[in-house]
Amino acid sequence: MKLIRTKGRGARAAAETLAALERRGGAALDTVLPAVKRIVADVRRRGDRALLGYAAEFDKLSGPEALRVTPEEMAAAWKALDPAIGEALRTAAAQIRAFAKRQLPKSNISRFGSASPVRGLTTGQLVRPLASVGCYVPSGRHPLPSTLLMTAIPAQVAGVKRIVAVSPRPAPETLAAAHLLGIQEFYRVGGAHAVAALAYGTASLPRVDKIVGPGNLYVTAAKKLVAFDCAIDMLAGPTEIVVTSERGHAAEIASDLVAQAEHDPAALAIFITTREDLAQAVVAETKMRSRENPVAREALKRNGLVIVASSAEEARMMTNRLAAEHLTVDAASDLEWVENAGSVFVGRWSAQPMGDYISGPNHTLPTGGMARVRGGLSVNDFVKLITVQEYTAEGVRALGSKAALLAEAEGLIGHAEAIRVRLGAKPHKTTSS
Repeated sequence: MKLIRTKGRGARAAAETLAALERRGGAALDTVLPAVKRIVADVRRRGDRALLGYAAEFDKLSGPEALRVTPEEMAAAWKALDPAIGEALRTAAAQIRAFAKRQLPKSNISRFGSASPVRGLTTGQLVRPLASVGCYVPSGRHPLPSTLLMTAIPAQVAGVKRIVAVSPRPAPETLAAAHLLGIQEFYRVGGAHAVAALAYGTASLPRVDKIVGPGNLYVTAAKKLVAFDCAIDMLAGPTEIVVTSERGHAAEIASDLVAQAEHDPAALAIFITTREDLAQAVVAETKMRSRENPVAREALKRNGLVIVASSAEEARMMTNRLAAEHLTVDAASDLEWVENAGSVFVGRWSAQPMGDYISGPNHTLPTGGMARVRGGLSVNDFVKLITVQEYTAEGVRALGSKAALLAEAEGLIGHAEAIRVRLGAKPHKTTSS
């Protein structure tokens, strides 16, 4: 890991490094976009013929019957699973479901005056689930059944009726998790062609309304390309960790840095402190703890950074500018200054991998600095908020003339007339024939 200081001769280098980190993001997508564009356009144009061709080439599948995982296969995977892992999956699922239920917004239609200062006006919202979603579950360097739990369970809590899982060469643990959740549609495809099929639909894989879940560069580029035709959650990049601490334990800080770094050689791992002694100890611990972990060792060599700030205020400022996916702070009181982070872990006992699996909050989180503008995946990603308004004659009389004036100020005479025709209308009387 590289150690830099924000004061003295290292100040300029530190400022340049921080500015470069703020600009991190999707630049790497440019390297794969031409190939991904061809694949997405091909699947959109030729449907199943293209999907099955790419499935044969990339996923080693032959024929449409090999595309879909049967319920019997998922049940068999669950039956063959180590009971201890099965129980761990059950516990994780229960935690995720309970948290999602607490997050779920409620429909609320408040009659005359309780939600509006104007008598005669009702306002509120309806909460309705999306009709269908596709959950992308990576299956590359590591099988990720936890990602299926994190994407499918909030959709179930939201009330989504059709939940589709896709995963290239899915691990038995992922199939077992699908059985646990009662997933009915599971396709063993991945990459850009799977994203295109989810977005545009083919005979074998009907389209969905939204695609969620992380993936590699090809998956992320494909999600970016289809985003105007099919909703997506976010564009995921390499995982990120920032630990900002004044009194943490070097071994524990280093173990979290190594844990996130082992996801990807391009992972970002940063420790920020004002204490030179703690900084040096963390550098030594990460070197020792990554010795037998080649992926983490490579990530820490490329993107590992320890920053010694000149003050606690500067450390906090830098932390918020980085807007990291995962953030660890010393105490609950630190939450007052946190502005940008995907998910926050508080105190020495809150190991970040606990959040990857079993805490309950989602582990599908914004990367590349996007924590400046959104949080992690949640039940809210699977619902629509439909606003409602209802006027009585009294409500129109209270607000109508002002609304008509605003319409005329914008030059929209038809708008104003639609309001004024009601202002001049008389209540309907019931007559007998």
